[in-house]
Amino acid sequence: MNWYSFDKGILILNLHVQPKASKDEWVGLHGDRLKLRIKAPPVDGKANQHVLKFIAGEFSVSPSACKLLSGETGREKRVAVTAPKSLPFLPAPLQFGFTL
Repeated sequence: MNWYSFDKGILILNLHVQPKASKDEWVGLHGDRLKLRIKAPPVDGKANQHVLKFIAGEFSVSPSACKLLSGETGREKRVAVTAPKSLPFLPAPLQFGFTL
């Protein structure tokens, strides 16, 4: 799958983020990226902060273990998660191909 890679304890997620949604949730694939809906608006970096906080909670790490690698001003984002401790529940065809 192209939407993530996991190497040497670092998980890279390729995301398509939809801001101003009714709730925070993993949706499915959008092209070759995992679609994430978030409640935060795309104003003054609030959406990016919200994405990192949401991902930190989903992977049971501190927010400092999540880093936005690219996509600061767009919907297409790459996020690195260092040493994830758990994997979130995703829709059936999107399960991760590894365990922690």
